[in-house]
Amino acid sequence: MEKVMNILKPKPNPQQLLRDWQRRLRQECRNIERQIRDIQREEKSVQKAIREAAKRNDMGSAKALAKELVRSKKTVNRLYENKAQMNSISMHLGESVAIARTVGHLSKSAEVMKLVNNLMKAPEMAVTMQEFSKEMTKAGVIEEIVNDAVDTALDSEDIEDEIEEEVDKVLTAIAGETAAQLPEAVRKERVKQPGQSVGASEEEAIAEGVDDEEEMEEIRARLAKVRS
Repeated sequence: MEKVMNILKPKPNPQQLLRDWQRRLRQECRNIERQIRDIQREEKSVQKAIREAAKRNDMGSAKALAKELVRSKKTVNRLYENKAQMNSISMHLGESVAIARTVGHLSKSAEVMKLVNNLMKAPEMAVTMQEFSKEMTKAGVIEEIVNDAVDTALDSEDIEDEIEEEVDKVLTAIAGETAAQLPEAVRKERVKQPGQSVGASEEEAIAEGVDDEEEMEEIRARLAKVRS
């Protein structure tokens, strides 16, 4: 009975399909914008924590947090790319519908297929774009895409060197800001005695380390949550 109903059910025309797809693409773009804002909000907390770690000379914590900051920035860049590609899909779909008015049906679009395939590899978009892929294949806009490989390059060891370079840049910039905020007499004293240890300060840093470690783990967990 269900098969009969599906046969009798009128098929949506190209304009209806386009409006539905574009509406959903706009919604996905808004979701991306919200995710970017959440990540950037957490990044400010990480930057503050890195500065605090650098001030107490806890470079281990500073470096670990700086890596999280680098990964977050890469995630944001990728989200911007995803949004741009979805806007391109919407534009090309509009062109396809314009052609459909002349020929009477939707034609295949190699550009849309390429963009959908790219987005299916993005971890943030994989599930959503698989649904779009099925619908567009059924409508005749693209051919069936067989690609289950999700791009996880963000966590690949291949970019570890790049992350290290970015970490050094972040720490250098923050170290410069921290030094600039110190009184001139203190800066000169640190230059004169770079290797001198101050026992009381080190003991205080160790005492603070327990709470700082917990705070760092909490910050990293929040960042991981908004990136997912």
